[in-house]
Amino acid sequence: MGKHITDAQRLQIEHRLKEHASLKSIASEIGKSHTTISREILQRREESLKGAPGRVPNRCISRRNCTRTQLCFDRPDCVRKCSLCKWCNLKCSDYREEACTKLDAPPYVCNGCPTEKDCTLRKQFYLHRCAQKNYRDLLEKSREGANITQNELLDMDAVLTGAVRNGQSIHHVMTHNPDRFTVSEKTVYRYAAGGLLAVKNGDMPRVCALRPRKSKPVEHKVDSKCRVGRTYAEFQAFMAEHPDTPVAEMDSVIGRVGGKVLLTVYFRSSAMLFAFLRERNDSRSVLAVFGQLWSDGRAGPDLFRRMFPVILTDNGSEFSNPSALEFAPDGSRRTFVFYCDACASWQKGGIERDHEFLRMVLPKGTNFDDLTQDNVNLVLSHVNCYSRPSREDKSPYDLFAFRYGTALLDKLGIRKIAPNDIVLKPSLLAR
Repeated sequence: MGKHITDAQRLQIEHRLKEHASLKSIASEIGKSHTTISREILQRREESLKGAPGRVPNRCISRRNCTRTQLCFDRPDCVRKCSLCKWCNLKCSDYREEACTKLDAPPYVCNGCPTEKDCTLRKQFYLHRCAQKNYRDLLEKSREGANITQNELLDMDAVLTGAVRNGQSIHHVMTHNPDRFTVSEKTVYRYAAGGLLAVKNGDMPRVCALRPRKSKPVEHKVDSKCRVGRTYAEFQAFMAEHPDTPVAEMDSVIGRVGGKVLLTVYFRSSAMLFAFLRERNDSRSVLAVFGQLWSDGRAGPDLFRRMFPVILTDNGSEFSNPSALEFAPDGSRRTFVFYCDACASWQKGGIERDHEFLRMVLPKGTNFDDLTQDNVNLVLSHVNCYSRPSREDKSPYDLFAFRYGTALLDKLGIRKIAPNDIVLKPSLLAR
């Protein structure tokens, strides 16, 4: 018998939950352990905002005793209590959601609950189709990319780089250092072609002579389950509950594949753009940038939490270690990370628009290997001092400085440029 739960077994779980069957009896029927069924339900249950017919969808813990009125301010003739209105939870600053305590105990879902039709609280359901799709998506993601840790990749790189640049082939290096490699020779060549190693195809003359095959570039996901609980739909739900929370968008701008790369951060509230030059496009370099910002020498913990309460990024492998971004070295939470949907760059359209300003100075095809962080800071100074019609012709620099001060901008080397002195052409760096 296979170890994985099948689609038919998930359908049976859903039906038996509706019939009020215990988890122990369900486990016995499908031949799995009680803990396996518990984990399956907890991991794959779906949240629902389903209300109750004829009842106001108010989930506030104080809704039974609250006497507040006129929260909307736009209906002076309304005299009924706000707790009886569907807008109460969105308008009231004292709103605290009541959670159903039944969901903390088996069967952990509302399937078969006798009071489900009359309940207005947030619900959880186990639905076999959603559970199977979640399982298949997770299975496919876990089999993508490079099955190797960051440290193993760096150790492999350290062995290969010097030897290959001295004229040795990968085959020769692996033959005489068998204890330093845990993958096959073909896999190492794929890693080199995919830009995961400092060694490039250009360092191997015979490889350059071969016609490249059409294939998807190799990605190295630090955590293959990084998107679980951090999807764009969950980002929207989080922002609906915390509508005034500032959002920072994050992305990468590539020069040549395998060379230096920019980490860009865009602040929606001010349209301010930060960019940090990295030696390689991997997770470790991203964490190093945020580690520096977290330190007292740059932003410091307090300002960091004000600037980065929420980060929205894409599905690049360099952003596949969200836990290390979300939590400080002492274990305290410093931000929430969410991911856009695949092929949906419009979901973080602000940073994509500002990349156009960067590309005016650094056109596509520009090699970043000759750039320094001072060059990047100069470009950022001109881009961020360029006024935006969408911000009432205010510049991102002025809006950011008004909100957070200029101390961090000074530390990052971003300075004020007079409007008539702004240059958004490649000639800016030629100066």
